[in-house]
Amino acid sequence: MKTIYPVLFLILLLTFSCTGGKRTQANENTIDSLVINSERITNSLGEMLSPDAKEELSAWKEYNDVDEFVIAYYNISVTEALNNADELEGLVKLMKDSIRIESLKKDDVIARFNVLHNETLRLADMATITSISDEEVIKEVTQILELYSAVNSKINTIYRAIELQNLLEVDTETPIELESEKLNEIKREIRGLKKE
Repeated sequence: MKTIYPVLFLILLLTFSCTGGKRTQANENTIDSLVINSERITNSLGEMLSPDAKEELSAWKEYNDVDEFVIAYYNISVTEALNNADELEGLVKLMKDSIRIESLKKDDVIARFNVLHNETLRLADMATITSISDEEVIKEVTQILELYSAVNSKINTIYRAIELQNLLEVDTETPIELESEKLNEIKREIRGLKKE
């Protein structure tokens, strides 16, 4: 009787250990029917507005709308980027068409806004093409973010120049006219150097 218990225990142990392997094999053969593309487009943050520029642009609603919307594009999936492309294009078009700040109504700034709008139009067109590859979408989103950073950089440069202009005692926008005596003195010095 004492020998039966160990033998029964051994039989039960072998039975359960052999059937566990079959269950594991069955699980390995099942295929997950839901496959999600987990590839996300991640970019480091580009140049943001300086505090002075941000303060000046705080009343420009269209710029602030684009700024809030673009933040999502720094970490977004390809599908989300394509789904939101039309909205991004519309916001950038509104921003481009509603420049309210006089210091930004310059050709070089307007050109940057136009290029940014063209790239968002391209992304919106990509959303309608079924054979577009993920790499092309990733490249386009990265290019849009770089252009948006370039726009911010140009705006920051304009406001830095305005700040420096205000710090100087001399107005750098209008040429300084030298007094005729100083002008003649400089001419004599130049002639004297040429004779030597």
